[in-house]
Amino acid sequence: MKIVVLDGYTLNPGDLTWDGLAQLGALTVHDRTPKDKILERCRGAEIVFTNKTPLRAEVINQLPALRYIGVLATGYNIVDTEAAKNRGVVVSNVPGYGTASVVQLTFALLLELCLRVQRHSDSVMAGKWAQSADFCFWEYPLAELAGKTMGIIGFGHIGGQVADVATAFGMNILGHSRRRTDQAHRKNFQWAELPDLLAQSDVVSIHCPLLPETQGLINQESLGQMKRSAFLLNTSRGPIVVDEDLADALNNGVIAGAGIDVLSAEPPPPDNPLFKAKNCLITPHIAWATKEARARLMAITVANLSAFLAGSPVHVVNP
Repeated sequence: MKIVVLDGYTLNPGDLTWDGLAQLGALTVHDRTPKDKILERCRGAEIVFTNKTPLRAEVINQLPALRYIGVLATGYNIVDTEAAKNRGVVVSNVPGYGTASVVQLTFALLLELCLRVQRHSDSVMAGKWAQSADFCFWEYPLAELAGKTMGIIGFGHIGGQVADVATAFGMNILGHSRRRTDQAHRKNFQWAELPDLLAQSDVVSIHCPLLPETQGLINQESLGQMKRSAFLLNTSRGPIVVDEDLADALNNGVIAGAGIDVLSAEPPPPDNPLFKAKNCLITPHIAWATKEARARLMAITVANLSAFLAGSPVHVVNP
């Protein structure tokens, strides 16, 4: 059985092992696959894994041996799942592997916006504290989270754990989601429609999937509904936010700051307007990429394929 990984480098740049997959078939791992090489590299493969290399209908329909597509991520919009279903090809994703890491980066961004730890450390190293007339100094406004409201867009597993940490900081929670689950155990929680969440939140954190109805959800209009003192966080998917509209909102003081791990195009063009926006922190899509999270992703990937080969596929996204 031929197994092909189209873009394995981000999952395993050398600190993990592919042995689990190699034990299940004849494995070929490509670090990256350009678009003009996708079909060639997939030919004859029964099993194909992809992270961000697109598998569209025109490719899937030319692969008669293909039986299974494994997405090396939670989001699976990179695969034409309908075309795969029509061909009888099972598509599985890897949910839940990065929850702890995404939550961690969410608060790393938020705490940096509140306290500017790195910039204050840089100031100290540059000698400014040594030159201070007082025992302390600060160059940026400092903010406390206790008593403030966090609005969470997308209240699934990740959103729920973000709420847990926000609660530990003494924050109140507003949640908005396609499906309203029982949150009776949360005494600081309310469900809210999106306009109310935007208007009432001091921090808005995005944790919903990229779907047609969420693409461009945060735009000029929705940003205008937020408090001028509010922060926006996005550790979900870049196209949920309109980059140009967020840059304008930051530069014009519509909101106070943003911390984002994802952009509408990745890697981004050098002229992305957010690169010059005021009070904007950008990390290069690293929320998922701790070694611990990647190791879980690898383990679940192997388990997914093993389940498929045993006739009981799991985490199927095109049933």
